Amino acid sequence: MLNRVVLVGRLVADPEVKYTPAGVAVASMRVAVNRTVKNDQGEYEADFFNVTAWRRTAEFAQNYLGKGRLISIDGRLQTRSWTAQDGTRRNTVEIVADNIEGLDRRHEAEASATGDSDGEIETISAPPPARKPAPAPARPPAKSTASVEDDDDDPFADE
Repeated sequence: MLNRVVLVGRLVADPEVKYTPAGVAVASMRVAVNRTVKNDQGEYEADFFNVTAWRRTAEFAQNYLGKGRLISIDGRLQTRSWTAQDGTRRNTVEIVADNIEGLDRRHEAEASATGDSDGEIETISAPPPARKPAPAPARPPAKSTASVEDDDDDPFADE
């Protein structure tokens, strides 16, 4: 089974970061992604997606991303259900980001509205999640310091 989402779009607003009671950072953001086909009026429409990022990825979003930034998101779809205050059952689908990369510079997000962008793209990304170190490789057996001539078990020792 596969649950993978890859998007490239612009942030609609600055990421909103909160912390769980255990101190884990969680960022919520909304991304606009242009469709590839024009509508009847000859304009490109956009789809808007809710994105959630956790831990270091959330802190990266808070520190380096803002409204208007062009970003790429690699993640998965997730559904959530809850009961609203009025007693109705609600559902939502969101993207949980495993990795987020900034595809433009900070000043280009502001310049894109005025057309001042120099066209260069600089990517920055969240650090990868912390992983346990790989176990140390096993050492090869120590070489014997005994002379081959002294080895009684060597069938070729007489030659």
